Amino acid sequence: MADEEGEGGAQELQLGAQPFDLAFHPSSNLVAVGLITGNLQLFKYGTAVEPEKLWAVNAHTESCRGVRFAEGGRFILSASADRSVLATDPETGQAAARLTDAHSAAINRIVNASETSVATGDDEGTIKIWDTRQNTCVGTFNTHEDFIADMEYVPASNQLLSASGDGTLSVCNLRRMKVDAQSQFAEDELLSVVVVKNGRKVICGSQEGVLLIYSWGYFSDCSDRFVGHPNSVDALLKLDEDTLVTGSSDGMIRIVSVLPNKMIGVIGEHADFPVERLAFSFDKAVLGSASHDNTVKLWDVKYLLEDGGAGEEENQGTNADVSGSNAGASGVNNEPAQAPMAVDSDEDMDSDEDPGAGSSSKKKKKGGKNISVKQNNFFDGLL
Repeated sequence: MADEEGEGGAQELQLGAQPFDLAFHPSSNLVAVGLITGNLQLFKYGTAVEPEKLWAVNAHTESCRGVRFAEGGRFILSASADRSVLATDPETGQAAARLTDAHSAAINRIVNASETSVATGDDEGTIKIWDTRQNTCVGTFNTHEDFIADMEYVPASNQLLSASGDGTLSVCNLRRMKVDAQSQFAEDELLSVVVVKNGRKVICGSQEGVLLIYSWGYFSDCSDRFVGHPNSVDALLKLDEDTLVTGSSDGMIRIVSVLPNKMIGVIGEHADFPVERLAFSFDKAVLGSASHDNTVKLWDVKYLLEDGGAGEEENQGTNADVSGSNAGASGVNNEPAQAPMAVDSDEDMDSDEDPGAGSSSKKKKKGGKNISVKQNNFFDGLL
């Protein structure tokens, strides 16, 4: 079922319950949605035609919080508060495999870490890496002490960024299975994360609506703060290296420029209902937004690509950041930041981090470190 929004060019997927996450197929016009009821739904969409619901299944006994296509679209992986990970055949909607008790707490996020691995994060701050070739959990990171809100995989350096409700950002090395860096505790929950500026900057959305800007290699503290969103920034999506799409709890979907920091415009809205997740289709022609209004909206954003990036024209003629920082901002102590591709050693990347800096933090970091393991076959619960 779909309703045209008119001016915004959006189509609505009426879900009947609140969506937690959505994912587009890597090469086809398919979008999967996970719901608070544990339901998993698959839709087919297209230009000038109403989206069609292909199937809906009761995938989990509790809320389905994370959804991703895996192995080139062969499976839909879903993660749930019931602590399980399910692999579903998109052709039939039938369960292909289920991993029960994948975590000891509710799973809050799942992302593709590479072509052959996925990462899951739970409500207690634990991250697990699953190798689908070996069908095992190959690494566990106990870096955070609160829920994992978002994760971002960096292919160039094989690292995983995680933003947590404990107010910290961590960098996990998936080749060595070690934590390369972790930020100091921020004054707020970190809810979303994305990498921009060709790997030189990491942006985190916060509960208070401030975008925290970190320089790569100097994660101890943010190098800049972008104030402007009136409410929490729950979702971040990279349009290009200088431009982001943000989803906020005020229901607005905005386009913003980073360094220079500038609000560019609004793509659309979900009235006053929070935007939970954002995702691009495989060709970036469609933007999907999941909201507490029990819908996923599909926005036609081809015009953003035709314009060569929303921030390109806006950024011309100005080199000044509205907060006083330069686009080529250095890390702490004016040292140059390293892009991900430059990090390839066992040395601590966070060279500006003072070992005693955390003493003034409101919270105390966990003593637990990451543990590489070989346990729990990913597909051992074949149905």
